[in-house]
Amino acid sequence: MIKLGVLVSGSGSNLQAIMDACVSGILKGKAEVAVVISNKKEAFGLERARRNNIPAVFVDRKDCGGPAEFCEKIKQELLKNKVGLVCLAGYLLKLETNLLGSFKIVNIHPALLPKHGGKGMYGHFVHEAVINAKEKESGATVHWVDEHYDHGNIIVQQKVSVSTDDTSETLAAKVLIVEHEIYPKAI
Repeated sequence: MIKLGVLVSGSGSNLQAIMDACVSGILKGKAEVAVVISNKKEAFGLERARRNNIPAVFVDRKDCGGPAEFCEKIKQELLKNKVGLVCLAGYLLKLETNLLGSFKIVNIHPALLPKHGGKGMYGHFVHEAVINAKEKESGATVHWVDEHYDHGNIIVQQKVSVSTDDTSETLAAKVLIVEHEIYPKAI
């Protein structure tokens, strides 16, 4: 059974989909969430972990001398929990090479990469970009993480239609359903 380390910066709805899949879904008997780590003390993803008796760790960037030291603290938590795969689930910070070189890491992005990815492309910014580009479809992408934002090899994508009356909120809702389906499958 593979132990997962999940990094979150927000509500953790993809974390919840992963935890659910580990208990009663396609990951049952294959994976378990060993630790959840956040760069935000108030991230609801940490509360989701606590409610499921999973170690929930806040790592404060302010206590670190820089990005490499911050990633080293995360790395040590992952090693302590014997993590075999790291999953970014709404995690908004770029990872440094000391962490990238130590684990296999996957990410989920709320668009069809390589379109609408990169620095600053998260949450409503992605969906607004898709609508402004008059795309006919969007979706979600699970990909391997490398040293660039939203750049690694694609593992799986799933599409949704973009309606002419979609707003960033309605498109986000459609894409989120797909995210929750494909992330456990990719793991």
